[in-house]
Amino acid sequence: MSKRFSDLDQRRRELLLGGGAEKIEKQHRQGKLTARERLGLLLDPESFVEFGLWAQEDNGEPGAKVLAGEGVVTGKGWVDGRAVYAFSQDFTVSGGSVGKVHAAKICECLRGALRTGLPVVGFNDSGGARIQEGVEALSGYGQIFYTNTLLSGVVPQISVIAGPCAGGAAYSPALTDFIVMVEESAKMFIAGPDVIKAATGEVITDEALGGAKVHSEVSGNIHFAAPDERTAVAIVKRLLSYLPSNNLESPPDLPFDQPLVDDEAMDELVPEDPRKAYDVRDVIGRLVDPGSFLEVQEAFGRSIVNGFGRLGGMVVGIVANQPMHLAGSLDMDASDKAARFVRTCNIFNIPIVTLVDVPGFLPGVAQEHGGIIRHGAKMLFAYSAATVPKMTVILRKAYGGAYLAMCSKDLGADSVLAWPTAEIAVMGPEGAARILHRRELEAAKTAKDKSHLLAEKVAEYRKLHANPYRAAAALYVDDVIRPSWTRRLLIERLVTLRAKRDQRPQKKHGNIPM
Repeated sequence: MSKRFSDLDQRRRELLLGGGAEKIEKQHRQGKLTARERLGLLLDPESFVEFGLWAQEDNGEPGAKVLAGEGVVTGKGWVDGRAVYAFSQDFTVSGGSVGKVHAAKICECLRGALRTGLPVVGFNDSGGARIQEGVEALSGYGQIFYTNTLLSGVVPQISVIAGPCAGGAAYSPALTDFIVMVEESAKMFIAGPDVIKAATGEVITDEALGGAKVHSEVSGNIHFAAPDERTAVAIVKRLLSYLPSNNLESPPDLPFDQPLVDDEAMDELVPEDPRKAYDVRDVIGRLVDPGSFLEVQEAFGRSIVNGFGRLGGMVVGIVANQPMHLAGSLDMDASDKAARFVRTCNIFNIPIVTLVDVPGFLPGVAQEHGGIIRHGAKMLFAYSAATVPKMTVILRKAYGGAYLAMCSKDLGADSVLAWPTAEIAVMGPEGAARILHRRELEAAKTAKDKSHLLAEKVAEYRKLHANPYRAAAALYVDDVIRPSWTRRLLIERLVTLRAKRDQRPQKKHGNIPM
């Protein structure tokens, strides 16, 4: 037996070394951690239980090279005391390439998360499909995509892009809920620079084509960019702290015993003039519990700010117009970003707080030709379909279809509050006055007369129509409040709304705009 135990220990040591000491050192020289080091950072000490260490592709050839763990480490452990499943591709073993057994291990990890109702975190670092396996490697990718889709809407799926993620490999992270990408060392694209040059003649670097900067700012494919792997893991841990383990649980709230004190500084935070910009993050920072706001997709669709926070210890999702960019208008990217975030909150039972200061959907030929109608419709669909508690605060402008798209009463908001500075109308007062009184303005004898008349009509429209009191009189607004009351009132309403039950027609699912 001692010989058997010795043989077992030797075999385990070899497998745990992955591709061997030399390749591990090369990984470190490139500034990258190994697959096991990444899991060690993520999981609580001594909590990892590995599955599939002995997995091996049987190609029927005697003396065939052993690929340790088939190039991927899979198992489960604990993150800050909560159980999660995790897998980590091992670039030191055949470049982390995906073959049939490699894919089977990942799928088994995903199915384990599905069976037990636990989140799953995946570290992607792979050279792509194992070419020598041909169609079986492609089948492996297909099985991963299919299993990602089964988990979607049931348990949180978080992907970390820590190295190359090219070709079909990029689609698995794209099917998950959140993607964290490491700057410089990670790349993600369908066709690399060499393929593009051969096909189109275009010349571009790996970084410019598929680095973290382009995916966070331009494509919107990722949710967080991290300067290094340790920061990426810290983001994953913080993200998990806001998410339930599955769609049948409530999000993980924290104890809260602080008195609810009105914040008088809020009364002076937002300029009364609707044309003056301000950073809506300042408003969010004073509304949520101190230090609790985690912004999602910060660099993409910047006229919308999304993120998670806590109100009185209770987890909420925040969607807010950002007047610092495009005056808070909804363009195509912002619409897509907000719609996806709202749907994510709805999946995981996270109440949504919407802060409104929107002049409308962004006008222009590029937006119209780019499909702003269908992009904007995604927001209408997402808010209308969401059954979680929905609370809306109108800070200033709320014009036209964008007012509706930012979760008005008509789209199912459970509570709508408005500040005295709120202007709720089909369009801005100046634009409305120019249309309603066009003939009178054209008849004005001098430019000065025209200017005086326009100012008079704008003031008249604002008094009669573009104010929160008319909306409150018609029950489209529940209350007009001082800004300093907002945090207290949101917390009080949220406590009640958590018991909300929303009945919907029975169906497979709605058909979201393309």
